[in-house]
Amino acid sequence: MSADHDDPTPLTTRITSSAQLLFCKGCCCGKTERGLPEVPVDRLKTVWKAEKLNRAVQLTISGCLGPCDLPNVAVVATAEGFQWFGLLDRDAHYDALIGWARACLAAGAILPVPESLAAHRFERF
Repeated sequence: MSADHDDPTPLTTRITSSAQLLFCKGCCCGKTERGLPEVPVDRLKTVWKAEKLNRAVQLTISGCLGPCDLPNVAVVATAEGFQWFGLLDRDAHYDALIGWARACLAAGAILPVPESLAAHRFERF
């Protein structure tokens, strides 16, 4: 496929995930050498792959998502919009998001993000 898409036919994708979970691993997030909390990338990737969670929630480890004053940052992207979370600094925060992805896969639908993360939610724009 060329970079130009002059064909009026809408683009489609084979990806069937109904949500995407992005974790920042950019200039600040996860930089333990700078005294900031870890982003458990290896654990997240291992769980997603072993349990095939991408079928419901696509996992993306990203460069800087900003804002850098709230490390660690994650974004839940769905057809309804974006939910931003910051200051994710405990295993329990990541466990909650893993549990959410598991529940979404089991339900065959995107469920609400756990209330345990409500205090970490912020409006980005």
